[in-house]
Amino acid sequence: MQLPKDFIDSTLTTMGEELFSKFISALDDESPASIRVNVAKTALSCRGTAVPWCQSGFYLEGRPPFTFDPLFHAGAYYVQEAASMFVDYVMRKAVTDNIDKPLLVLDLCAAPGGKSTALRAALPEGSLLFSNEPDRRRCNILSENIMKWGHPDVVVTNNYPRDYRKSGIAFDAILCDVPCSGEGMFRKDEGAIREWSVQNVERCQRLQREIVSEAWSCLRDGGMMIYSTCTLNTKENEENVKWICCELGAEIVALDVPCEWNITGSLLSGFAAPVYRFIPGITRSEGLFMAVLHKSGEGIATVVNDALHSMAAKRLNVVLDGVMTPTVKGRDFIPAHGEALSLSLERTKYPSVELEYPTAIQYLRKEAITVPADTPRGIVVVTFLGFPLGFAKNIGNRANNLYPQEWKIKSTHIPKEYETILEFT
Repeated sequence: MQLPKDFIDSTLTTMGEELFSKFISALDDESPASIRVNVAKTALSCRGTAVPWCQSGFYLEGRPPFTFDPLFHAGAYYVQEAASMFVDYVMRKAVTDNIDKPLLVLDLCAAPGGKSTALRAALPEGSLLFSNEPDRRRCNILSENIMKWGHPDVVVTNNYPRDYRKSGIAFDAILCDVPCSGEGMFRKDEGAIREWSVQNVERCQRLQREIVSEAWSCLRDGGMMIYSTCTLNTKENEENVKWICCELGAEIVALDVPCEWNITGSLLSGFAAPVYRFIPGITRSEGLFMAVLHKSGEGIATVVNDALHSMAAKRLNVVLDGVMTPTVKGRDFIPAHGEALSLSLERTKYPSVELEYPTAIQYLRKEAITVPADTPRGIVVVTFLGFPLGFAKNIGNRANNLYPQEWKIKSTHIPKEYETILEFT
């Protein structure tokens, strides 16, 4: 792997010879595969070893073809890099422990949705998560993953940080997983290597400070901000955390992190505050940096109610808000696809049709499928191993496939047998 000389020189200086040597050696290794089980949908366990900082995270022996697992499309689990699951531990330890009231939380730069789904899983019932992505194309991917995860109390928006500042909505906690130079992804993304430069690191640092400044205005007094990047340098990490403390008045929150997790602390000389860096070769993960910041004051906790949905609809570009509005085609009402995947689905509302594996893959490829002869006419929910995949309309001799066109599996390969990484317990 050919790395830029400026990156090698600066990273060696930052890490020191021992850490740097382990990091460089790890770049030639295969990235570890890991998933996070959707415990709200299933009690299934995983054929893997536990990710220590995430209750529902598992490392896998290899990287199976997730595309051909219907349970992946049903939202039974999310394929996520292990370090990113640390947000689950941070949210539970810094925010939700000993809290029994609903919270209002914002994930400001959320695509593709891994950290948002982890946040939602860690929040108390009745909480509301705003999951935002400024880029429209990436926001579509975010909406798909949030819909598959199935929790109805998530609002997906397509806005810039300044729009949230102008909205006047105050949040109990905000995740700023800011755009960065991506040094922590070098092992799995060669494009990040090609795009890296000293100038890009400096541009990212400026942009990150702009984003955090806007987000800080959206955080209520007494609230918590989680600052995160997937890069390794101190400019975008410790120096930004130090700047947030000096310029915005943040207080750094320390977490109890076991030594055996091999999470590295601050690498900035003269800055010994508690921060959390995942380095490939040191931790079993890709690269990630995280810090927890407290906004001083004793502000009143945000009340989560229907008025928030109304406020969001008026002031933000809402893409998905949990409302399952059907579409009308001629005389037919076609239910929203998200209703089939939602935890709020009333299982008695529609007849259910269980599919065998080959037929489930045909359905996910948006091909015509055949249902049993005794299937009721009209809208039915198709399932695989009991997990809803979506809707179909049974018209007797065949069933019209209502799976979203943009979600369909494009590969023509169909494995002969089904192998799952999940285990029924």
